[in-house]
Amino acid sequence: MIRALIARYPDLEPCAEDLARAHDLLHATFAGSGKLLVCGNGGSAADAEHVVGELMKGFHSRRPLPAEARAALAAAAPQEADYLAEHLQGALPAISLVGHPSLATAIANDVAPDMVFAQQVYGLGRPGDALLCISTSGDSRNVLRAAQVARAGGLRVVGLTGSGGGRLAPWCDVCVRVPFVEVSQVQERHLPVYHTLCRMLESAFFADSRGPA
Repeated sequence: MIRALIARYPDLEPCAEDLARAHDLLHATFAGSGKLLVCGNGGSAADAEHVVGELMKGFHSRRPLPAEARAALAAAAPQEADYLAEHLQGALPAISLVGHPSLATAIANDVAPDMVFAQQVYGLGRPGDALLCISTSGDSRNVLRAAQVARAGGLRVVGLTGSGGGRLAPWCDVCVRVPFVEVSQVQERHLPVYHTLCRMLESAFFADSRGPA
């Protein structure tokens, strides 16, 4: 899938190795029963929500439930088990940190604006989880604070930035730096990068899924 990405977007060739490393890190996170936290600002906040949407339900496949999940539903709700089993899809656990306005505004007002994601990482993150930080510049202070708290808490950190990586890069276990500086160009390349990453993870964990989502 990385080769296919590079064929469509040749300018992303420098990202291939780091994208593969990001996949391996996130694969290990999910395989170890960890979860993914995702954060970003502005357009990158929308990207954070987008990533979670692709991981928490079928993206390119429907991800039918395994037999043990179907059996648990049958035991708990025998009258509705078939409906539930047919309408639930396999999920890779992921949480967007940008989607909690009451909490976010309370942190920004009562504590400090740059702690809005860090506080959530502290509250939700556990060793073995991972944090995906999306920042076109790599210098967003609230994203940087989240990465710092994540590293202190035993989470692995993946960055998705522009060419420089900014102050975020040294705090990342892996930083995928698309080779652009201008904000819109960086964001235009972030989309195919994280789509590819989500497809790779889906393929790894739901290889026998049925048909398109």
